[in-house]
Parts: sequence; structure tokens; C-alpha cells
Amino acid sequence: DKFKRGNDLINFQAREFTRLLDEIVGDELFNGGKLLGKGLGKLRIETGKPFSDVLKESFREDIPDHRILAIADYTSKAYPKRKTILVSKDINLRMKAKSLGIQSEDYKTDQVKDQSVLDKTVTTFDNFSDVLIEVLYNQGSLATEDVKPGFTPEANECFIFKGTSSSALARYDVKSNRVYRIEKKPAYGIKPRNAEQTFSLNMLMNPDIKLVALTGKAGTGKTLLALAAAIEQNRLYEQILLARPIVALSNRDLGYLPGDANEKISPYMQPLYDNLSVIKHSFNPRSNEYQLIEDMVKEERLNITPLAYIRGRSLSNAFFIIDEAQNLTPHEIKTIITRAGEGTKMVFTGDLQQIDSPYLDMKSNGLAFMTDRMRNQDIFAHINLVKGERSYLAELASNLL
Repeated sequence: DKFKRGNDLINFQAREFTRLLDEIVGDELFNGGKLLGKGLGKLRIETGKPFSDVLKESFREDIPDHRILAIADYTSKAYPKRKTILVSKDINLRMKAKSLGIQSEDYKTDQVKDQSVLDKTVTTFDNFSDVLIEVLYNQGSLATEDVKPGFTPEANECFIFKGTSSSALARYDVKSNRVYRIEKKPAYGIKPRNAEQTFSLNMLMNPDIKLVALTGKAGTGKTLLALAAAIEQNRLYEQILLARPIVALSNRDLGYLPGDANEKISPYMQPLYDNLSVIKHSFNPRSNEYQLIEDMVKEERLNITPLAYIRGRSLSNAFFIIDEAQNLTPHEIKTIITRAGEGTKMVFTGDLQQIDSPYLDMKSNGLAFMTDRMRNQDIFAHINLVKGERSYLAELASNLL
């Protein structure tokens, strides 16, 4: 009941749960539970059960988690012929249940079932025909049957074709059912340093691809590439928005920082300003390119902001970059994407190995969920960047530490 007030996800879920429960129960009394339908079982709300001697000895604190354990413990003993399963996102609670001999499971809805979808990198064809590579350079594209008999790639899947004396980068276009050559092109002073970055910029600069997911470890250039592509296309969009979730808000530690709201938030936004600074300082301060960025910031056509500040807005004709998207839930990702108006492009970046939210993991976070569900859609593209380009030290630390 105490969670029903507020605008955070947990508050929404508390209110939604109460509404659903009210719809199911209706005007009936609920002390005996509610049948859900033939073969669907009965829904009951247990308000509490006494702690068993084993539970008292093992977990002495009277806290909500232990009260839940007491109910599961009581149920398993009261109905020994039935299977009792405790379902929770809290891994510590699940481990406690298992220590008592109670079966426990993670909440599996909204989870990615096939991890390989997230880990998939660019497909490389070794020993590819030099003749076909030459055709790809001369004509710009190849039929899928020329690449390989029965070849059925996913929408916007990327490839590296390596022959004995030449190579080429290409992307599959599902509408024409052809593979098109990709050229290595810079975006607002930022040059791609490897094939993955070249593919990323191609997708970021393609107006037909409305939703892009860039995953990869720190230092692979995800946010920098997205921001550079956005500024390069500034004439196509009325506004560029660069946002990230502030996980610390839910942990209640932000309020203890000194200063006003902007000063409290500034440290969390600094990595985004750092990326903007890299792009700015690739130009002379007197150049038109440098001045354009300055003007866009002053005119608020380029905004760097916490994600919570743009919740509820309808975004039309905007280039919207969401950084650290691995810390969002599937519901939050859906809420953001459904705000996209006409002419808007959305880019989600994140490292699936660095999740700060305590109730999300590699399979249940919003970025992974979106990547899995949107795959093979013609307006969606995903690139998993593997090679770090920040520095040799950063790459070494990312791999070894």
C-alpha cells in the first residue's frame, strides 16, 4: 500500500496490481481465494503465517522477505502433495528459499530466451569470391542467392566478405532482398576505426532505420558514434536529445549530494558532456562546425538531460539517444519507444555486462528485451560492438579486470 504513491515504476506496478486484483475479485469476498477458471487454479492473498522453528533459527529478523519465506514454508508443509514454488526477482530471497528446501524461480516473463541473439556479432564470410566482391563494388549490391544458395539473413544484418585479394562490408536490405555495400564514411569529424563502427554509422545515418540498438563494452564508441551521427544529420531533425537513466534516484542517495537539482544530477550526466566535448574539439574553435554545436546547445536544439525529465513527452522529428539503456526495464523501454512521433529516430546504447539496477540482469533488462523482440524488423538494427577503441589501457582493463 505504501508504494502506490509516486511516479516511479514500482509505484505504477503497485497501482496496476491493485486494479487487476479488483477486476478479478469483483464484488465477491476474497478470504477463500478466487477461482481463475477451469484448469487455471485459484488465486489467494496470504497476509501472513507464523515463522517455523527452522525459519526462526535461520533468519531471525522480522522483515518482509522473511515473512514471504514463512508463507512459502507454511504452504509447502500444508500441501505436501502439491509443488510449492517461490517466484521472485530477488536472487537473495531465492537463495534463502532454496536453503530451506523450497523450490524458487526467477520471474521469466519479459526475459530473453536466446542469449546468442545479444552476443551476435558481424558475420564474416572467409574465402569469398573475388569476382562477387568486384560486382559488389561496381554495382553496389548482390542478390542473396549470389551470396549463398538458400541464404536468408535477418533484416539489416551486416557482413564482412573476405576474398583472397579484396574484401567488402555489406548490409542486407529486407525490402529488396539484396545485400548492399557499405562505405566507410565519417560523421561530423568522427571516423569509424573498425568494421563494427562503420556498420553502426551506416545504420545511424539511414533514415529508413528508425530504431537502433548499439551494445558493447565500455570504450567501443557507442554513444560517441550516435551523437556524431545525430549532429551530422542536424538538418533532418528539429531536436537532438541525449538522455540516460539515473539509477541512483531509486536508491535514494541523490538527495544527499550538495547543491540544487541540476548540481546533483550533473555528475551523472558528465559522461554525455564528455562525448560532446570530444566531437567539438575535433574542430578548430573558430570553425563553422564548432560554432554549430555551440549554437545548437544555446538554442536547446541539442539537449543533454536525465531520462526522467522527458517522461510523458511526445517526441516528433527528433533524434533521441538513450545511453545506459541496460538499466531500464522492458516496461520503461516500451514507454519510451511508444512516445516516438512522426520523423523521430531512437538509438539505445548500453553495456549488457554492466547493469547497475539490482533487479535486472543480462536477460531481463529492457535493452536486451527490445533487441530480442524487435529483431528482423525492417526499421530496426542492432550492432554488438566488440573492439574497444578508447585506448589500449581501457581495452586491456575491459578484457582482464
